[in-house]
Amino acid sequence: MQTKKLIRRLAAEEGIPFKVFEKNYKAGLIAIMKSRLSHRRAVAVGQGLSVKINANIGLSPLASDWKTEIKKLDTAIKYGADAVMDLSCGKDFLKVLKKVLERSSVPVGTVPAYHIFSKYKRPSAGAFFEVIEEQLAMGVDFITVHCGVTRESLDYLRNNPRLGGVVSRGGGLIFGWMLETGEENPLYGDFDKLLKIAKKYSAVLSLGDGLRPGSISDANDYLQILELKTLGKLFLKARRAGVDAMIEGPGHIPLSQIEKVVKDEKKFCHGAPFYVLGPLVTDSAAGFDHITSAIGGALAASYGADFLCYVTPAEHLGLPNDDDVRMGVIAARIAAHAADISKGRPASLKRDEIVSRARFRLDWKAMKKNILFPEVISKDHLSQKVCTMCGDFCPIEQTRRVMKKIAK
Repeated sequence: MQTKKLIRRLAAEEGIPFKVFEKNYKAGLIAIMKSRLSHRRAVAVGQGLSVKINANIGLSPLASDWKTEIKKLDTAIKYGADAVMDLSCGKDFLKVLKKVLERSSVPVGTVPAYHIFSKYKRPSAGAFFEVIEEQLAMGVDFITVHCGVTRESLDYLRNNPRLGGVVSRGGGLIFGWMLETGEENPLYGDFDKLLKIAKKYSAVLSLGDGLRPGSISDANDYLQILELKTLGKLFLKARRAGVDAMIEGPGHIPLSQIEKVVKDEKKFCHGAPFYVLGPLVTDSAAGFDHITSAIGGALAASYGADFLCYVTPAEHLGLPNDDDVRMGVIAARIAAHAADISKGRPASLKRDEIVSRARFRLDWKAMKKNILFPEVISKDHLSQKVCTMCGDFCPIEQTRRVMKKIAK
């Protein structure tokens, strides 16, 4: 649990009365990402707050190096990521994580399953918790833990194959471990041990969706709902233990089912903060899935999702490069802002009003100061009276002249 001083500061930043913020935080409707060992700024997600976005970085065994990933980190933060997750796997994962923790000014998350299986070919149950504590002791602020991947879900999947199978890397690794060992997932079977470690470091547990649908055909299927109900029970245990937690969501979901996804999460998980990957609203837009994701993310957040994980143009193709990260963050940032407007958040509405007034005045400097990505307005823009789209036929300029005549 976080201090009252921090809660009061975050409430002020969000424009929320302190008592309302504190009440929702104690009820588990808000989670605060800030490890007690972290020098990074705290970020809150949950009910009544602005929608936040996360950017994933990290190397794979086949590509990248730590310098490239640090460049991606800088890009993600520059364009507005509220948090980052280092998803590195392979032999150099720890080197990258150390560099990211040193440099990042925003909360840092990890998926320990990647590191567990990068470190050990066949980890023991105890190794799961050893690696988790190692990372939290380094100052990681939040971790994705696939606690809903259980023997029950594995048995169901055996007899009821999915079109898209299991697309969660962490979920797939744990499924493989359970098949090989015949044991229950330690993160589920010994959840109380996980809670003790998380509480020790004031870390947030992001209860991961290892069974998220990887195709539109699998959306809202039995496995997805089974996992959601399991995570809801674990969320209550986390809150009783004084551990901040949030729930991760799908995945590939058609537009018509996104509202159901959000309502199900809030119902089965008792109002827990909802952290969604996308959702991606079509399976057929490889190369442009930052757009697919932004469409689904904006809609999900307007219905009550609290935290959007970006998707880059490289999704379903390969490891994203720096420009992919930039485009992914931009798309997610726009989606989050659009959702904040739809929910009537005063700060977001005010920003758009200021931009609109600046446009009507043809005030390029004011526009540059207040739009989401000011670098798009260049020196050439600043020097022109009207834009090159309409020139002398500018409707705004025509309207201004008409209004002046009416005023006289």
